[in-house]
Amino acid sequence: MQDVVIWHRPTCSKSRSALALLREAGIEPQIVDYVAQPPTVAELRQAIARAGLRVREALRKGEPEYAALGLGDPALDDDALLRAMAAQPRLIERPFVFTPKGVRLCRPPERVREIL
Repeated sequence: MQDVVIWHRPTCSKSRSALALLREAGIEPQIVDYVAQPPTVAELRQAIARAGLRVREALRKGEPEYAALGLGDPALDDDALLRAMAAQPRLIERPFVFTPKGVRLCRPPERVREIL
């Protein structure tokens, strides 16, 4: 399968597992270290929507930046959250996988099979 992309974080076991499942399926995806190459607000908005998620579901709440930026405040709208995620990409939940069949946040990693 061509045109497969993973927003990957090598230090994340879920991300490594999703990548391994892709490779077991014979797919060598384009690997994007989304912390080194952060997506734009528009790219984040599109990925989250295509995955069928709400913005808060794609936000890593355990990262220090989450508390430091006060992102738990329910008054913050999606635009504010997306701007924070683009500026601090460690806040983006991982891994996102993109295939011609769709987009998934692969937590658990086996969700990647839904779009293969």
